[in-house]
Amino acid sequence: MNSSLTSNIKTDWKEVIENYISNYLPLIDTQLNNEYANKVIFPKKEDIFKCFNYFNINDTKVVILGQDPYHNYNEAMGLSFSVYENIKTPSSLKNIFKELNNDLNIKRTNSDLSDWAKQGVLLLNSTLTVELNKPNSHKWLKWDKLTDYIINYLDENVNNVIFILMGNFAKQKKKFINNSKYIIETVHPSGLSANKGFFGSKVFSKTNKFLEELNKDKINW
Repeated sequence: MNSSLTSNIKTDWKEVIENYISNYLPLIDTQLNNEYANKVIFPKKEDIFKCFNYFNINDTKVVILGQDPYHNYNEAMGLSFSVYENIKTPSSLKNIFKELNNDLNIKRTNSDLSDWAKQGVLLLNSTLTVELNKPNSHKWLKWDKLTDYIINYLDENVNNVIFILMGNFAKQKKKFINNSKYIIETVHPSGLSANKGFFGSKVFSKTNKFLEELNKDKINW
């Protein structure tokens, strides 16, 4: 089966995704074409599955789960929490960088997290598209059927994936993770909740400690 949605992603991801959603991918494709034609939708259509472009499934080291893409102009780029380098850094990402500095003394300013993705970090949103200024507006497309499946697939088929669950929404996905011993849970890094436990969570050093235990290359955050 061929779809414009999956035409640019790596072959092994493409096979897993299309095998699972072959029955309704054409419907999603049609619905999305209508959405993109009549509304302002993010990310760009060619970037919807961008998080799967950087590495093969079996090279997945870490999953960082977001809810849905940023809904302001030019922010969403197909990677959870990431925005293009020349775009103002959203508050959640600012707080991620604050914790990174507190945890590992890394003063990061580049808001494009593609370098993390290139190291095997899957920056996955549960819902993959959104309408301008309307957070969670594409929940009706049921992207979560696919992304929940991917979480479960990774847990069952790829050894020792580290899952980072930040916030109550992400923690709900724990029910799809039955095998991994490497789950890091914390509160969401948003401005409303970061002070309630995200700061001081040391998610980055904990992740690298797990990778070290697994004899895998640590992430250069």
